Amino acid sequence: MIRYSLLCDSAHEFESWFASSASFEEQSRRGLVSCPVCNSSKVERAIMSPNVTRTDRGPRAEAPGSEALPAPVAPAPAPVALMGEKEIAFREMLTALHKHVTETAEHVGPRFAEEALKIHHGEADDRAIYGEATPDDARLLHEEGIEFMPLPRLPGGRN
Repeated sequence: MIRYSLLCDSAHEFESWFASSASFEEQSRRGLVSCPVCNSSKVERAIMSPNVTRTDRGPRAEAPGSEALPAPVAPAPAPVALMGEKEIAFREMLTALHKHVTETAEHVGPRFAEEALKIHHGEADDRAIYGEATPDDARLLHEEGIEFMPLPRLPGGRN
C-alpha cells in the first residue's frame, strides 16, 4: 500500500492510500479520486518526502568519547475500563426490565398487533402482552390510539 499526499485544482491538500502507483493512475484516469472538500476530480500527487529507512549502513557507531544513553522506556499502558459505571448500571436496568416483562406479560410473537387490536376492541381479555411488530403494524396501532412501546434489545454478553 502507498500513501499519497494529493492536491486538487482548488489547492486542497489531502491524503489517500492506493494499492500501487498504477492503481492511483488508473483510478485518477477514471475520475474515481476526488477531493473530500470540493469533490473535484482534478487531483494530482503533491510533492512529498519518502519515509525510507536505510538498511545498507548497518548499526551506527558511537562517536569516540560519547556515552551511550539508555533507550527511553515507555510507561506501561494504564488499564482501560471497557464500560463505565453508568453503562453497567444501564445494562442491569435493561436486564431487569426484560426479566419483568417476560415474567408478567404473555409473549404473543408476531401476532402482537393482532392481539393488541383484539384487546383494544374488547374482543380478548385485557392483559399485558409483548411480541414483534412490523413498522406497518406499529403505524396501525398508533392510528388506532393503542399505546405501546418498543422493548430495547438486550446487549450481547460480548459487547
